[in-house]
Amino acid sequence: MDILQLIHEYGLATMILLAIFSFAAGFIDAVVGGGGLVILPFLLINFPKLPLPVVFGTNKIAGFSGTTVAAIQYVKRVRFNFVLLFIIALFAFIASYFGAKTVTSINSESLKPFILMILITIAVYTFFKKDLGSVQTKSLAFWKQAFYGSLFATAIGFYDGFFGPGTGSFLILAFVVVLGFEFVTASAYAKVINCITNISALIVFINNDQFILEMAILMAVFNVAGSYLGSSMALKRGNAFIRKIFLVIVTLMIARYGWEVFGR
Repeated sequence: MDILQLIHEYGLATMILLAIFSFAAGFIDAVVGGGGLVILPFLLINFPKLPLPVVFGTNKIAGFSGTTVAAIQYVKRVRFNFVLLFIIALFAFIASYFGAKTVTSINSESLKPFILMILITIAVYTFFKKDLGSVQTKSLAFWKQAFYGSLFATAIGFYDGFFGPGTGSFLILAFVVVLGFEFVTASAYAKVINCITNISALIVFINNDQFILEMAILMAVFNVAGSYLGSSMALKRGNAFIRKIFLVIVTLMIARYGWEVFGR
């Protein structure tokens, strides 16, 4: 299926909207994660004939492109502990691979009430803890950072490979709350980890031919543009800006999952 076939089947307006939503998803994902909140519902509503793994695989290609651009922007400006980053990334990579392998065998609907409770807890905690992520609040020993990081990387990595929306937000909060990072540093680590989980999941989707290349390329171009703008603004405006956007995105995610759990 080439781009002209996509336009013929779904309409030019839908493809233009796909580009706009991809840009928005890239921007949001680069700042606080949660780009899937924007793009996945659009894909599921407007491309209902596509199998779920194909939707996820196509979106992963686009998301990986944008996340990589954002990660490069952060790497240029933020200092990393590369040993710690490698350990956390390794656990996330393995977990994401197995998460992607289970896409066709587990009903994602069953996870939504659990995700909703987590999001509400995150929103309340972040809102009332005004100084959350403003400065680094912990100085854990390296082995503790590696241990705690590997635990949340395993859980979030599996979730990203299996389902995905909000992965960046979950990673950022984990780095802030568990490891005590400030928001800019947490966003930088989260972007690199998210690149790794995307690669792992893509190994599964590409090997199974579960993607539409032409659609993925179109989405990737605009996702990259949004990611570049989002990461530039996050680095320029700092922790307070990221915290505000983080709260907005988590609130929208609560509204979305709340509607899917109760509204239907």
